[in-house]
Amino acid sequence: MYKLILLSILQSFLLCTGQVLLKLAVRIMDKSQGWWAFFVHSICCNGWLMACGITMTAAGLLWMYILRHFPFSLAYPLTAMAFVFGMLAGMLVFHETVVWQQWVGIGCILIGCYLVAG
Repeated sequence: MYKLILLSILQSFLLCTGQVLLKLAVRIMDKSQGWWAFFVHSICCNGWLMACGITMTAAGLLWMYILRHFPFSLAYPLTAMAFVFGMLAGMLVFHETVVWQQWVGIGCILIGCYLVAG
């Protein structure tokens, strides 16, 4: 069970990291260019977007491993940990404000993950 928990935490972290990189990528895209220039400069030459693709691919491959080796009814609920990482990333990377209700929600997610995995 500990192996599933550790792999799920890693997969959720990779998934969240990919989403953070995607947000960083779209923030620097220039929408004023024509379609081809937008594609070449904003998509093909965007390091954040390339890093996003690599990270999301790693998360997908790890998810496939988890699905192959563990019961779906245990593995899928643990993906909710991505929301925990997402809120922390919002605070730490994007300097967003987190209100107490969000902390209560994160606590519920963690309790739910504990009950599912326990």
